[in-house]
Amino acid sequence: MATTNHNLSDYDKTTIPNAKDFRFGIVVSEWNPKITEGLYQGAEAALLDCGATTENIIRWNVPGSFELIYGCKKMQQQNFDAIIAIGSVIKGETKHFDFVCDGVTQGIKDLNVLHDTPVIFCVLTDDNMQQSLDRSGGKHGNKGTEAAIAAIKMISIRKK
Repeated sequence: MATTNHNLSDYDKTTIPNAKDFRFGIVVSEWNPKITEGLYQGAEAALLDCGATTENIIRWNVPGSFELIYGCKKMQQQNFDAIIAIGSVIKGETKHFDFVCDGVTQGIKDLNVLHDTPVIFCVLTDDNMQQSLDRSGGKHGNKGTEAAIAAIKMISIRKK
């Protein structure tokens, strides 16, 4: 696995632009809330650690990961510097997992291609709950933290 020897929460703050003047939108799936809340907490903590203010971090909830696309699209119509899409899809017994994962991935990719506001993909697509727990604040760190750092870096690129 890609995260086996990498902690998702590690970053060098000295290499990250100060986020105090940046405005962040975070769209969070309500499905698998134990996972998505952990991811949100990691993202929010990293943004605050890098200088963002609480009033510049706006959260919207959507029912599931598939709905992240629409939520992010609506946020792109607002005045945000970057958007983070937070979700969790855990493999089950049907092909639903494949359809949701593919749809969300392609949808978020399309938003990045078609619009100027970067949308950061923070959707865990794991085989089981333990893998998701390990990546949302567990032994592999927090993908939400990694997504927040990516958002800050993408804003820096956008503003060049």
